[in-house]
Amino acid sequence: MNELDRAAELLRGADALLVCAGAGMGVDSGLPDFRGPEGFWRAYPPYRALGLRFEELADPVHFADDPELAWGFYGHRLDLYRSTVPHDGFGVLLAWARRWPARVFTSNVDGQFHRAGFAADVVAECHGSIHHLQCLDNCGQPVWPADGVSARVDPVTMRAAAPLPSCPACGGLARPNILMFGDLSWDPARTQAQLDSHTRWLRSLRAEGRRLTVVEIGAGTAVPTVRRQAELASASSGALVRINLHEPEVRHGRGAEIAARAAEALRALDERLH
Repeated sequence: MNELDRAAELLRGADALLVCAGAGMGVDSGLPDFRGPEGFWRAYPPYRALGLRFEELADPVHFADDPELAWGFYGHRLDLYRSTVPHDGFGVLLAWARRWPARVFTSNVDGQFHRAGFAADVVAECHGSIHHLQCLDNCGQPVWPADGVSARVDPVTMRAAAPLPSCPACGGLARPNILMFGDLSWDPARTQAQLDSHTRWLRSLRAEGRRLTVVEIGAGTAVPTVRRQAELASASSGALVRINLHEPEVRHGRGAEIAARAAEALRALDERLH
């Protein structure tokens, strides 16, 4: 039995489905792959000239020290994600979610699962969402949607021009409600509510004795949050389908390892299920 057949068998035996998605999920939609400095600089050449890596730009300190630099980076990404059409692999997952009770756990901040048609109450975004904002000064304003908010970004310098997004309560600077590197000021309220709902769902499945199959897609080991969630959720059943072009190995020796990109693998699995 090859890995695709094994994965299809695990799906057929499922009572419920958990999709765990990392950055590799968005590559087939045309979103950039930030694997290492070279991958990031191919997507954003101006930052190569400045010698700035993704980890250095995704630092909340810039919103206080150089807000034009910070909003240049995040404003460009906000526009990019708004204009990106989810690839057909999202449609496969959405169809599966109509067949099985399903949830999504993702580190992606791009909102692609919502854009593809997944209901907000079945998606847990563990690193937050670029489509929501928070007050930089923590004035007490709850996290709010970024609908209608944008930043004008110079494509050469990648710096944003005034006026920058602001807090509707105090008028101070706004920032994306994203967990950045070394982020001590992130407002976790929205994400924590999602995670609490996610945990209750998993507990209910265990209490009812329902078999959960986990489909992990494009989740790397550099920031292993999604892989750990997938491994923990599938620990009792071993029903883990890992789709990863570069790192498909399943350490516990069970499950299915599919070394392919997201859309290709999901289409092939869907064909086998039908």
